[in-house]
Amino acid sequence: MCYNNFKKLKVNGKVLQNINYYTQFPTTDLETLFQKADDLKEKIDKQKKQDSNLWATILQKLKVDWTYNSNSIEGSTLSRGDTHFFLTEGLTVEGKPFKDFLDAKNHIEAIDYLYEIVSSQRSISEGLIKELNALILSGITYTNAQDFEGNPMRKKATAGEYKKQPNHVLLPSGEIHRYVEPIHVPSQMQELVEWIGHSKETLHPIFMAAIVHYNLVRIHAFDDGNGRGARILMNLILMNKGFFPAVVKTEKKRKYLASLQQADKGDIIPFIDFISLELIDTLEDVWNDLSSNLE
Repeated sequence: MCYNNFKKLKVNGKVLQNINYYTQFPTTDLETLFQKADDLKEKIDKQKKQDSNLWATILQKLKVDWTYNSNSIEGSTLSRGDTHFFLTEGLTVEGKPFKDFLDAKNHIEAIDYLYEIVSSQRSISEGLIKELNALILSGITYTNAQDFEGNPMRKKATAGEYKKQPNHVLLPSGEIHRYVEPIHVPSQMQELVEWIGHSKETLHPIFMAAIVHYNLVRIHAFDDGNGRGARILMNLILMNKGFFPAVVKTEKKRKYLASLQQADKGDIIPFIDFISLELIDTLEDVWNDLSSNLE
C-alpha cells in the first residue's frame, strides 16, 4: 500500500509538511501481527513476576543481544561472545579494534539510560534524542565516511549535534542515496517529535515505533549513530508501553535494509511488517526462556 495519497494531517493546528512519511493505516495482516505481539506480551507480563532472578538474567541477555546485533549491523567486528565477555568482564579481546569495544560500552549505557527515561516518564523531545546520540558517540572523535565519489574518508564527529554536512549512502544497486540536507534537519526533527506527541495515545506502539524508526533513518540527523539511535528510540517507544525491546538481528540485515529502501520509494508497510516480526521473534525468545523454568 502506498502512503502518499492521504489527506493532510494537522499537529497542534499546523499542517505537517512531510505528511507522506507519517500518514499510514495498518493493514489486516499488520493488525494480526500486532495482536500476536500483544498476546505474547500478556503471557510474559504474567510469568515474569514469578521469578525475579530469572527475569534479571533475561534482561542482561537482552543487553548483550541488542548491543551485539545493533553494532554488528553498523560494521562492528565483535562476535556475540566478544560482546558478552567485554560487558561482563570488562576486558577487550586481542586483535579487535578498540572503537568496537567503545561502541559496545556506549550502547549498553544508552540502554541503561532508557530504563531511567521510562521510569521518570520523560517525554520524547529533540533534546532527548540528542542526548542519546551523545551517549552512542561518547569518546568517538572521528567517524568513517565517503566523499561524493565514494572514496573513504574520516570526518570529525560532533556527538549530540545535528549534522553540518550532507550525508549519503551507496546502495547495492550502485545508486547514491542522499539523506535530508542539513538545512532541513531542525524543522523535520521538530515535526517528528510533534508527531510522536500527537500520536502516542492513538496508534499501536509497534506501528508508531516502526514509523519513527524509519523517519529517523530517513532524516539521518547526525554525523554518525543514526541507525543505532533509530533502533534505540524505536525501543524506547515500545518500552514506554510495557513491551520488551525488539532486537533487529544482524543476520536479517539484508532484509532490514531492503525494507527501508522500499519505504524510501513510498511503501512503508514492508518495513512495519519486518519490525513487527522481529519484535515477535524477540518476545518468543523471552517466553521460551521464561516457560522453560516451568518444566
